[in-house]
Amino acid sequence: MSTRVTPEGDTRTTPLRRTVTGPLLFLFILGDVLGAGVYVLVGEVAGASGGAVWVPLLVALALALLTASSYAELATKHPRAGGAAVYTTRAFGPLVGFVVGFAMLASGVVSVGALALAFGGDYLGQFVRLPVWLVAVVFLLALAALNARGIRDSLRANVVMTCIEVGGLVLVVVLGVVVLARDGGDPSRLTALGTAEHGPAAAVLAGTVLAFYSFVGFETSVNVAEEVRDPRRSYPRALFGALAVAGLVYLGVGVVASLVVPTDVLAGSSGPLLEVVREAGVVPLVVFAAIALVAVANGALLTGIMSSRLTYGMARDGALPQVLARVLPHRRTPWVAIVVTTAASLLLALTGTVADLAATLVLLLLVVFTAVNAAVLVLRREGPGEREDEHFRTPTLLPVLGIASCVLLATQVEAGVWLRGGVLLAVGVLLGLLSTGLRRRQPRQPAPSTGPSAR
Repeated sequence: MSTRVTPEGDTRTTPLRRTVTGPLLFLFILGDVLGAGVYVLVGEVAGASGGAVWVPLLVALALALLTASSYAELATKHPRAGGAAVYTTRAFGPLVGFVVGFAMLASGVVSVGALALAFGGDYLGQFVRLPVWLVAVVFLLALAALNARGIRDSLRANVVMTCIEVGGLVLVVVLGVVVLARDGGDPSRLTALGTAEHGPAAAVLAGTVLAFYSFVGFETSVNVAEEVRDPRRSYPRALFGALAVAGLVYLGVGVVASLVVPTDVLAGSSGPLLEVVREAGVVPLVVFAAIALVAVANGALLTGIMSSRLTYGMARDGALPQVLARVLPHRRTPWVAIVVTTAASLLLALTGTVADLAATLVLLLLVVFTAVNAAVLVLRREGPGEREDEHFRTPTLLPVLGIASCVLLATQVEAGVWLRGGVLLAVGVLLGLLSTGLRRRQPRQPAPSTGPSAR
């Protein structure tokens, strides 16, 4: 076991190695937020809201910051690998905690499976044509190997991929400026809101649901809080800094895409940012395709890290079988959790499509976010333990607004998605009832031995 004494004198014991610095955490969150979604969702947002893509992007950023503030308080108050499952268990009991953890875990596993399929799609087709199933298998095995090697190596790889990923989006903005310098583009599209089906207000709301998906990813970082050096100081800075940078990049991309590409062309493209590159005619399309592949791989890597750490945390707390809490003796990584989550993602990738696997993600995360915002308020009623200045504290109004924003966005989710999401949540409730029932009948067993102390 690795024991660390904080500057406040608080001794915390964890079998995981604290190797994640503030800058690494910042890049972890930034890389997860600036994921593959922005490379495909700008066109969808344009189709839902009209030419002024920047408006729903800005609204989505504001809504994401509400829930992010709740995560900042809880992650600095309870830096545990289980994340949302730990918070909601403390607030509402083991059944709710299990369901929330299961929803988070399901969304992560589904996301990795979808990204594995996306990696073998049209972007890779710019270079080579291979069976998608074969690409998915090799892709997931490579990610699992990197994850098992250690979080430090995984996050170092994330640093490189995040720089490429952000560089690609900055490239889009620069190429848009090039087009505008040649007197291209149409500034009137920046104020065009509304579609044939929806007026301006309804169109912004519809576009915000899609844009909100582009900002999720920050929630995965709480699952590595236990491996962060001094999380009480590092985590809020990294979280809000990463969301601010992501918001600025997204707004730049949204403005440029609206100016340069006609709204109908943007909305009809499965690779909308390629349309900006094509309009500029400066950079070969294959270069941008390579950048998009890096974005997909980075999103899958970071989500895979989250899924395995969440599985490990739930197993260590007794919500899942204890075997899932085993870690490699020298690498100190949760190898059984990595194997199981990778296998589940592979099964989903081999039996589903990108659309099928991605459809329930937003709904599952809205359920998680609602519970986390509520947990902040409930846990403030706990007895005195830590001083308030020892962790981040968000203004009380923000979690309340966070709950309201999740409910508002949930009203825009289609009925078919509710059906699929409801089935998954029902499975989580059933497993939760079985888990809590078994835990009442037998005493909790200690986690398996994790090997020699980390140096």
